[in-house]
Amino acid sequence: MASLVSGVSKFFNIFSQNSKFLGHDFQQIRNYVGCRMRRDAKRRELAGKYAPERLRLVAIKRNNILPVEIRDLAEKQIQETIPRQSALRQLTFRCVVTSRPRGVVYRWRLSRIVFRDLADYNKLSGVQRAMW
Repeated sequence: MASLVSGVSKFFNIFSQNSKFLGHDFQQIRNYVGCRMRRDAKRRELAGKYAPERLRLVAIKRNNILPVEIRDLAEKQIQETIPRQSALRQLTFRCVVTSRPRGVVYRWRLSRIVFRDLADYNKLSGVQRAMW
């Protein structure tokens, strides 16, 4: 068993050192996921988890008909139990390819630059370049 493991590890060491193995060229894929994309993913997870409770408490807090004591209790509960990162206004729509926060086409979740590049080469379903 140990000889099998050592043989496999030697094979993968050779394979990783030489990118052109047996005539196949393995292209490195760029990964643009940075700290801001991870932070936004964390915020989306928290927002999904706490959204119903937060919405209920914010509605109670903003209701002018209720007594001030109840509204203060709701505000206190929001501050103590619900993370601030779970607010929906803190979510940023980002491009899934480049992680660019501005100029995002929401339907495809792509930035305008990537969208145009993919649309030019017919790589998006249902998108046709305008011709007149």
